[in-house]
Amino acid sequence: MFTEEELKHVDEIKSHYPTNLSAVMGVLHMYQDKYGYISDEGITFIAKLLDVPEEKVLGVVTFYEMYHQHKTGKYKLQVCTNVSCMLRGSDMVLKTIKDKIGIGIGEMTADGLFSVHEAECLGSCGTAPMMSVNKDYHENLTPEKINELIDALKAQG
Repeated sequence: MFTEEELKHVDEIKSHYPTNLSAVMGVLHMYQDKYGYISDEGITFIAKLLDVPEEKVLGVVTFYEMYHQHKTGKYKLQVCTNVSCMLRGSDMVLKTIKDKIGIGIGEMTADGLFSVHEAECLGSCGTAPMMSVNKDYHENLTPEKINELIDALKAQG
């Protein structure tokens, strides 16, 4: 499931930690970047690759919101709905997205371009409301900023 080059990168990740268990998150990122999500087969593969129990890998995948166990859109819109973002307009963010592309939390557009996810906290409380698109943060959101962003992403395909 990984190329020789990717396996070398796994070894490099492992070299930074005292145990293989500590390398799980880095290898999960690699796997998700390659395949788009972390399947049950991926969990088994990573557990065997790192020689750690599958339940430990599954525990990490299910604990952190950055990992997905199902297919997501090319652009994963993660909307922070924690207290700071909620008080400063996360409902507006979700409504604007729904109005613009017709989907809400847990849904994906028919073309597979966008999926919307709720995030408990993305750690950007001072710039709420905010969301991430894949690994990029977009802060101090307004309906205009959201619509411009979605239009730009659609243009990129």
